[in-house]
Parts: sequence; structure tokens; C-alpha cells
Amino acid sequence: MSKRETYEEKTLKLLEPIAQSNGVEIYDVEYVEEAGEWYLRAYIDKEGGVTIDDCEAVSRALSDALDRDEFIDDAYYLEVSSPGLGRQLKKDKHFEKSIGEEVELKTYKPIDKVKEFEGVLKSFDAETVTLDINGKDVSFNRKDIAKINLKLDF
Repeated sequence: MSKRETYEEKTLKLLEPIAQSNGVEIYDVEYVEEAGEWYLRAYIDKEGGVTIDDCEAVSRALSDALDRDEFIDDAYYLEVSSPGLGRQLKKDKHFEKSIGEEVELKTYKPIDKVKEFEGVLKSFDAETVTLDINGKDVSFNRKDIAKINLKLDF
């Protein structure tokens, strides 16, 4: 298990009782390096959306728990937020909640000279994700998907 995976898993375990006591669910936890800085991000959600007060309460409690356990060796920034309207779909639970929703999908390599696709998420399994694109079912290998997000319509 990589350092990143270890930190994410340990953070998730600390976050579970905090999320429950604050009436929110954990959408995702990620530990990433950006421009030479490390970020530990916890994304929370709840029916009707999270508020700044939800984020603040969870952030304070998680910060205290992380200070007690001290398992992250690097200097890092802690961020707690909503996954946002155009949230990225990473886990099966994200896909499950998004069946029937419009998504934007990007592949690592072009498929018929195209890397970006839009459609309605129709189904998924361990190997594939299927979109309805203009009335036609198109399946993508999950390993070929760089990113898939809910589509934002303004």
C-alpha cells in the first residue's frame, strides 16, 4: 500500500465517527501533491447539500483527531468541502447514485479520434461504464477512463 493510500485509509477511519456525529456522509478522501504542496482533502455530503458550518465542524474535529494520531509525516493542508455540483465519480457508490444523470467522460487515449464524451450514465460494473450517447449505448473500459464527472448545466 502506498503512502497516499495509507494516509487516505487512516483518515477515512478517523473521519467516519466525525461524519456520523455531524449528520454528513463521506464522499471521498484524497491525499494529493499539487505544486510541491501536500493536501489532505475530505469531501462530505448530505441530503440538501452541506453548509459552511458543516464543513467547519467536520474540519475542526478532523484536525483535532489528526493532531492526536500524527500519522502523516509531511506538512500538509487540510481541506474539508462539498464534492461540488460537477463532482467526480470515482467509487462504485458514486456511480450508483448517479445512474440516469448526465456525465462528462474523458479517456486517456482517443477513441475514434475523440477523448471527451457526454451522455447519460446508464450502467457500470467492475470493468466497464456504459453511457447513453444520443440514444446509443456506448461502453468504456474503466481502465481507459481518465476522469468522469457529473455534467454542469447552467
